[in-house]
Amino acid sequence: MNMKSIFLALFVAIFGLSDANAQINLGEKALGALQKGYAGFTFSDEDAAKLSKEAVDKMDKENPVAGPKDAYTIRLNKLFGKHKAENGLALNYKVYKLKDVNAFATADGSVRVFSGLMDIMDDNEILAVIGHEIGHVANHDSRDAIKAAYKKEALLDAAGSQSDKVAAVTEGQIGNIGKALMNNSHSRQQETDADTYSYDFMKRNKYNVNAVESAFSILAKMGEGTDSSFITRMMSSHPDPKQRAENAKARAQADGLYKPYVKQVKAKAKTVAKKKK
Repeated sequence: MNMKSIFLALFVAIFGLSDANAQINLGEKALGALQKGYAGFTFSDEDAAKLSKEAVDKMDKENPVAGPKDAYTIRLNKLFGKHKAENGLALNYKVYKLKDVNAFATADGSVRVFSGLMDIMDDNEILAVIGHEIGHVANHDSRDAIKAAYKKEALLDAAGSQSDKVAAVTEGQIGNIGKALMNNSHSRQQETDADTYSYDFMKRNKYNVNAVESAFSILAKMGEGTDSSFITRMMSSHPDPKQRAENAKARAQADGLYKPYVKQVKAKAKTVAKKKK
């Protein structure tokens, strides 16, 4: 996968931007149908969790998941072993062994981190990224995302579109919902709120808050040299990664915690060194 593809994948997960084919864009006609057909539609946190689990279970079967003894799994478990629950929600973590730079969290508490992300960020930076993704769950952004994905699938099913309750979905629809979750687009405000959650998560757990600025700085550098039309499109509707890095720095300064961030030696590098001996 080339650098542009990797950059796009990471912006989908952390900056909430996906390409035109991945966005949940129903169009005026479909939105009108939703307004009429879902006047009495209810979608609870439990509904969101159930559908999310079904979608993630399917994605786990279709993607290479790192085993329990894999170095990536060991590293992630070491990082998040004490975070079995967050904001009252039980969490479970797995690594997808894919080169994409990506991570996502869903309404049932599933957190999936791609090995490509773990290869370019140190432990603190990964903590900051996952803190951001958990923020989307805690703020109910993930619930709203799967609700939108379900509504889109129900519109394609005449019976489902007439129901005021969450109906059973087909295997194909679950696959489509999973793709929508992985590629979901969040609003500027949702992204800003998730950034705040990430910083607070780092501070609350006594991690290095300066890693938040560092993580965003990495993404900003990855964007340099990318197709200008894509950058213009992204900046028009989503926060600038450089500005988000500056926002994190400003918060750290206000808290008296700011220090220029020094990257840690990545766990993967240590594992390789041991093998060479």
